[in-house]
Amino acid sequence: MMMQRGAVGSVVLTAVALTAIVGVAAAAPAPDKAASVSHGEVTDNLYMSLGAFEDATSGEDPKVKAMIDRADIGGVQLVVPWKALEGEKGEYKWSRLDNALKYLQERHKKLFVQVQDRFFDVAMKDANVPQYVKDEGGVAPTVDENPDNPTTHGAMAAQWDKKVRADFQAMLKAMAGKYDGKLAGVNLPETAVEVDIKTDQTKYTSKSYIDAEIDNMRYGKKVFTKTQFIQYINFLPDDDDHKRMKEMFDLAREIKIGIGGPDTLPDRKYQMENSYKFLHEYKDALPLVAMAVQEPDINAKDPKTGNPYTRERFTDFAHDYLGARQMFWTTEADWLQKPTA
Repeated sequence: MMMQRGAVGSVVLTAVALTAIVGVAAAAPAPDKAASVSHGEVTDNLYMSLGAFEDATSGEDPKVKAMIDRADIGGVQLVVPWKALEGEKGEYKWSRLDNALKYLQERHKKLFVQVQDRFFDVAMKDANVPQYVKDEGGVAPTVDENPDNPTTHGAMAAQWDKKVRADFQAMLKAMAGKYDGKLAGVNLPETAVEVDIKTDQTKYTSKSYIDAEIDNMRYGKKVFTKTQFIQYINFLPDDDDHKRMKEMFDLAREIKIGIGGPDTLPDRKYQMENSYKFLHEYKDALPLVAMAVQEPDINAKDPKTGNPYTRERFTDFAHDYLGARQMFWTTEADWLQKPTA
């Protein structure tokens, strides 16, 4: 299984695993009839790590600070590592989120939070999860094998371990108690992952991993009753027939979980054969579709033209084909470097 990496500043690296591409991709089953949702217009938001946001708002990065104040920017999606929200077990830290929320509310902007539990291109010891999770053996090694780039290694919280998942869900519950109804959205990160089974000691299996992702989806929706809860889905390990992905989309439709993805790559073969076909088929039955445009995306070549994607191409595909109503843009996007029209 090969993986492609995406990035969020210098803090968080996200992965796009080319999983489930070896078989012939079947068409996504049409969802059961459900009340159609209105996709409306796309709202543009910035996408960055918590640290990058703090650099901007403190004045250390005036260029990005000015982007936040743009009239055509609706808000910010912050990638917040688990460690930033919890120190000792059960001791939660909200000051950094409080500051971010206050800053944005004063400017009539919305805050979306991506709670990050997986980290790419980092050593195991540097995984940004609470120290007690590491001490209890709750971190698994990951590998990123991409023929276009050197192999890199990372780490993620072993959500398939019931104790790790209970701690993670306890944090989500505490977060909901503090911010439900105040945040515009909370999302869990992409599903693409490749655990290094040669060195793993957490008893990972692809089934237990996907089961854990589904359990966290259910729990997140249970505790966030006013703030829109969102799950990013792109690829799944060992899901060549896409039965597990369909299961996740069916659950999202049933209990009204938003779906999104870490990369907007119009008409790219592997994405079209995986989550994109489901997003297209289910878009009218989902409460929200939210898509990100990360740094690697803006440099990717459009298969229709052979040139880098344009802003219009990203937006039109995300809105018309995937049903997106929220988009999260890397601050490196070319249109953000120009004055507001």
